[in-house]
Amino acid sequence: MTDIVIRRAEPSDAEGIAATFRSRGASLGTLQNPYPSIAQWTERLRANDPTRNYVLVAVAGEQIVGHAGLHGVENPRRAHAWHLGMVVRDDWHNRRVGTRLMEALIDLADHWLGALRIELTVYVGNEHALRLYRNFGFEIEGTHRAYSLRDGEYADTYAMARLHPHPPRLPGSGPAT
Repeated sequence: MTDIVIRRAEPSDAEGIAATFRSRGASLGTLQNPYPSIAQWTERLRANDPTRNYVLVAVAGEQIVGHAGLHGVENPRRAHAWHLGMVVRDDWHNRRVGTRLMEALIDLADHWLGALRIELTVYVGNEHALRLYRNFGFEIEGTHRAYSLRDGEYADTYAMARLHPHPPRLPGSGPAT
C-alpha cells in the first residue's frame, strides 16, 4: 500500500482537490457539484483565513486522494464549535484515507484549537461515512429532511456532532473527569 501523507493544503493543491470531485460518488456524498473549477478552488484556498479554516490534504505519491477541513464559526458565541467536511477520491475508498484525515482533524481540534464541539452533516444512506464518524465519537443529533438536491432528488441528512471527551481545564482547577 502507498504511504499516505497528511498535510495542510496550499493554493497549488487546487487542481488535485478539484479532481477529487470529478467522480460522481464524491459529488453524491458532499454538497459540491460535479465539474469543479480549478480557478475557483485556487481562489478558495488563497482566500482562506488560516486561523479559522484548516484544510488538510491526503497525498499518496504525487496525487491528492482526499481532503478534509475544519472551519471555525465567525459568531463569537459559537467560537467553541467547528464544522467538518471531508471527501475521499472514489478509487481510494476503504484504504484508510478517511481515517487518517479524521485522526489529524481530531488531534488538531482537541489539542490545538480548543474546539469543544465539531459538527457535520452526512447523507442518511452513507453508511461508510456514518461508521467512520461514529468511530470518532460523533453522534446523530437530528435529521434534516429534504436537505439538498442530490442526483435529481431531495435527500435527507443527519446532523452529527462530537463533543470534546476531555475538554481543556485551567491550571489548578482540579482533576479532569
